[in-house]
Amino acid sequence: MTALLLGALGLLLSLVAPGLLAAARWPDRAPAPAVVLWQAITLAGVLCALGVVLAGPEELIRAFRGDRRIAIVALIAALAVAAVIVLRLLISLGGVMWRSRARRARHRLLVDLLDRAEQRHGLDVEGLRVLDGAQPLAYCVAGRSPRVVLSGGALDVLNATQIAAVIAHEQAHLRHRHELVRESFTAFYQAVPRPLRSRAPLDAVRLLLEMVADDAAARRSGAASVRGALTLLSDGGDEVGGAGRDRRLSRLTDPPPRSLALSVIVLVGAVALLVLPTLVVVVPWLSVAVSNWPL
Repeated sequence: MTALLLGALGLLLSLVAPGLLAAARWPDRAPAPAVVLWQAITLAGVLCALGVVLAGPEELIRAFRGDRRIAIVALIAALAVAAVIVLRLLISLGGVMWRSRARRARHRLLVDLLDRAEQRHGLDVEGLRVLDGAQPLAYCVAGRSPRVVLSGGALDVLNATQIAAVIAHEQAHLRHRHELVRESFTAFYQAVPRPLRSRAPLDAVRLLLEMVADDAAARRSGAASVRGALTLLSDGGDEVGGAGRDRRLSRLTDPPPRSLALSVIVLVGAVALLVLPTLVVVVPWLSVAVSNWPL
């Protein structure tokens, strides 16, 4: 029964919940707690998969009164499968992080070499680099020695307040280490088998992180400046796509009402999603499994 419950919950979290949460609009009011909820859904899905692998064989043996040798073999097999799941996730995460860091190191070296310091127009921002180019672009390069990169075209089309808003937006990404969140969801997406794989968590979290950075910039420079800068900047390389940009612009034009109660409810829900299945399902099963272990 435990395996069936955990399997049903895992399928619900993997196949149903992502679509419902991605289509919801309440996360616009609490983007940071919504990211935490996405993380809880992802982690709970992994824990459910591990629970099914470990509980399933034990429950079958107990139901059919298996002997001691079968129980030992089943336990070893279950532990091996669980180890494969964890190892697959760790390998995926390690690969994503290693490739991302190597790519950022090369990119950091490149922008340092191509930096046009004379185009900064008196901007005194640590790690700021300006590149030649008419296309108005802005992004950041995370890492131990982060960079905020603007193109000459961005400096030409943005006013002083909008430039400050753009820099604040990119600094928020760097300060909150958003690249680590994106890497973890990318690794999970790549590690999940194709039949259970969904891009909804990855795409939704990318958009929510942009909203978090928008909010940080709006608190410093005002929502109008952030919206104006977003309108003028090119969307080249934008991870959230045109629909995500439109949603950000709409949110900056007519900011949704913030609710502390909503944030608290979402955070409590994220914790409950991890704690309640363990207390209600796993702990009772573990107690019965230990007491009936044939050794």
